[in-house]
Amino acid sequence: MSDAESGGSGGGLVIVYTGGGKGKTTAALGMALRALGHRKRVCMVQFIKGSWKYGEMESSKMLEPGFEMIAAGKGFVGIIDDKSPREDHERIAGEAVRLASEKVRSGAYDIVILDEINYAIDLGLVPVSDVLKMLDARPPEVSVVLTGNRAADQIVERADLVTEMREIKHPFKKGIRAKKGIDF
Repeated sequence: MSDAESGGSGGGLVIVYTGGGKGKTTAALGMALRALGHRKRVCMVQFIKGSWKYGEMESSKMLEPGFEMIAAGKGFVGIIDDKSPREDHERIAGEAVRLASEKVRSGAYDIVILDEINYAIDLGLVPVSDVLKMLDARPPEVSVVLTGNRAADQIVERADLVTEMREIKHPFKKGIRAKKGIDF
């Protein structure tokens, strides 16, 4: 088997999906699906998303045991129907970072996806230094994917791959609401 067929040098990558356009979580889930096809083990820890019901919460159960999804956030912060004190969001985000760090270091996963962590950093719920420590402590064979808009400069610098999603057109601007199976 060639180096390309076996997956290269075996080293993990730090991958960032950021930007104002849709598709960051979807890209990470696509990567997870691809990895599962190669019998890789994947864990997704969702920051921010936690109180709403998303399609991926149900479909992820169909991908077990190779895929584990944990909704670790308390939900959207300060918008829509959020009535939780900021301190609750900060405490739960801190717990999510500790959990994610354990998953990254555990040796149980080939890929750990930190969904919406860039938002959690940008909102001040998670110190970027804690995330950088997590990346420093990861085993070299583990890939970590960080999603969410407004990725911190330090995260972008640390990453091996950064993709920015850019919105060109969005149905919401025509008054079309989010759709099951498309948006959530």
